[in-house]
Amino acid sequence: MKFKIYLILISMSLFSCTTQNSILYVGTYTNGDSEGIYSFQFNTETGELSNKQLAASTDNPSFITFSEDRKYLYAVGEGKTGAVSAFKVGNENNLELINTADSNGGAPCHISINKNRAVVSNYSGGTVSIYSINSDGSLNEASQVFNHNSDSIASHAHSAQFYKDQLYVSDLGRNGVYNYKLENDAYKLVDSSILNMTEKAGPRHFSLTKGGQFIYIINEYANTITSGKKAAGGFELLQNISTLADDFKAKSYCADIHLSDDERFLYGSNRGENSIAVFKRNTNSGKLEKIQNISVHGDWPRNFTIDPSGKFLLVANQKSSNISVFKIKKETGKLSFLHDIKTDTPVCLLF
Repeated sequence: MKFKIYLILISMSLFSCTTQNSILYVGTYTNGDSEGIYSFQFNTETGELSNKQLAASTDNPSFITFSEDRKYLYAVGEGKTGAVSAFKVGNENNLELINTADSNGGAPCHISINKNRAVVSNYSGGTVSIYSINSDGSLNEASQVFNHNSDSIASHAHSAQFYKDQLYVSDLGRNGVYNYKLENDAYKLVDSSILNMTEKAGPRHFSLTKGGQFIYIINEYANTITSGKKAAGGFELLQNISTLADDFKAKSYCADIHLSDDERFLYGSNRGENSIAVFKRNTNSGKLEKIQNISVHGDWPRNFTIDPSGKFLLVANQKSSNISVFKIKKETGKLSFLHDIKTDTPVCLLF
């Protein structure tokens, strides 16, 4: 009897150890010591990162994302000749290359997935490519390529997201967020700027609420977040709010943006101030109130993510080659720094 109880206790202990761990994949730049995409074990109770492994050797995987079933991982290859690659997630968290396709533009910097479609944003090429995904996770060559360049303005497509039958594309060079709609299995342009942006704002990334009623755009050049509310024919402007501390006067450039799972808080990263800006969000009106600017304990926070438990926020500091871990206070949304870990040139974090 005592032996059976002992086995049960051991089993419960092992179950607890496995359930409190999540896998974090890290995309990097490989022009230094980094070799590609890495994996870490992340403890969702303590916030500790451990067991670093090279998951896949690949060039400049500066943005990575999962398929909806998490069986496959997709990565851009940011270079003069842009590429996008499909990987199968292995049993030991290693990534097995399935195939690679042309991104149809230079410096692809973002990829997003919606069921059996992918969209890639090419920063220096100024193009946006749409791909269909096969049942084995492989990518077909692009079925559509949108060129946002004009004779007088260079496009810098920076991110894109699907929402139901809509596709939104943030174009830093054209200073607008484009809207495409799926019709007869192809995307067609609806609007080249869903909101009137301030001059030279530089929209980079954005977050949509789950119901699609609100959009929050982080602007690289203006160091602001532009908020919009869904209206007939598009979005109406709610506000522009600074991401920087009132006493910060030096140069800074915004990067990433994320909503908390309950959508009560919004977070944005500042490269230069080297901080995370924290906003309290009115879930009825959609308006934001800045409540904190906290140091990332590193240099150039290009990307950050919130862990699956919602208790931690992790920041990829590109120039200082470290990942910083923060505890999120559930009641207020504010952050407190816990620790960091060194890893070469991290630029994208994926749970």
